[in-house]
Amino acid sequence: MYTQNTPVHVKLWHHDFWRLAIANMLLTMSVYMQIPVLPLWLAQHGDAMSTGLSMGAYGLGLFVMGGCCNYLVQRYRRNHVCQLAILMMLACIAVIYLTVCGQLPMLAEGMVALVARFCLGASFGLAQMVLVSTLIIDVCESFQRTEANHSAAWFGRFSLSLGPVAALLIYRYFNLEYVLLSSGACCLLSMVLIQLVSFPFKAPEDKVYRFSLDRFFLPSGWLLFVNLLLITTIIGLILSTPLSSMFYGMMMCGFFFALLAERFVFVNADLKSESVTGLILIIAALLMMRQSSALVNNYIPPVLIGFAIGIIGSRFLLFFIKLSRHCQRGTSQSTFFLAWETGISLGLFLGFSYLSNHIYLVGLIMAVVALVVYNFVTHPWYMQHKNR
Repeated sequence: MYTQNTPVHVKLWHHDFWRLAIANMLLTMSVYMQIPVLPLWLAQHGDAMSTGLSMGAYGLGLFVMGGCCNYLVQRYRRNHVCQLAILMMLACIAVIYLTVCGQLPMLAEGMVALVARFCLGASFGLAQMVLVSTLIIDVCESFQRTEANHSAAWFGRFSLSLGPVAALLIYRYFNLEYVLLSSGACCLLSMVLIQLVSFPFKAPEDKVYRFSLDRFFLPSGWLLFVNLLLITTIIGLILSTPLSSMFYGMMMCGFFFALLAERFVFVNADLKSESVTGLILIIAALLMMRQSSALVNNYIPPVLIGFAIGIIGSRFLLFFIKLSRHCQRGTSQSTFFLAWETGISLGLFLGFSYLSNHIYLVGLIMAVVALVVYNFVTHPWYMQHKNR
């Protein structure tokens, strides 16, 4: 039985869950692989603003299909909806690939990339909402669902380091075209894994609206959404700077330390301790990156950042679940996903366009604001409005 103060830990489930969790990781990797290398090509074919717009358009696209998500999974087989969304992702990646290869000479390269990134966000948003908020929940028993949500989120979180590491290594020895081909291969593998899982037929509800907030956005969690978006915007700002594969590798080490800390350090700690600790570590990492040498920045700050967003993400995810009412679990998952991804894309947009010369200073200010807002506004508000 989970209590409000009990962090969730990984256990073994049926093989269907692991297939879907790995599919989630591959799907997220396919998107994150573009973060460190695509801006290099965009910068050669446009200015800083066009680069920022192309990277940030993905975040706007995330919201396009969300209102139709519940209608689609009620009207059609939910696994087929997810696979169709992944096919749309493949089409977007193919357009970017053809643009990079110079196969679309009649069109402005920057505009094609912007539209393709927007459509990529729309298709990825739909695929993730169906996969994480519906399919993974469907293959788990009711008493395992919080644990399943937690573990699936960790698979996606590790993609934040795995995707860029893979992309930078491929880019170092080959070129951007091979990075995009690998991104498409991740989508294909995720489709295969989803196909291997058998989902029972579920009769649709009697009255299904074509547009609704079900499985899309949880209005009661708006303050958590804003606070998490502010935090992940800082991460997006950091990711907009030139980072090495070692940086992302050390971030992965921070994720592992966060998993251990949840198991042994924060078990009986105060509810706000994880988020407060994480924000303090982000502030420390930004101070080091602003003043330390490049050698130091590749080791200590990424570990702190990985540890921080690991424990913050886990706590905010559980808060979203606890804030939701009956039958709103999937909606809470989608809201968490939107806050996470929108913040990263907003940070990428600002980092590549308006704030390229002030990233660490602005990041520090935002981290302090996020800490103050969480400690004095968000957490007390959550304690008053939680439903579980």
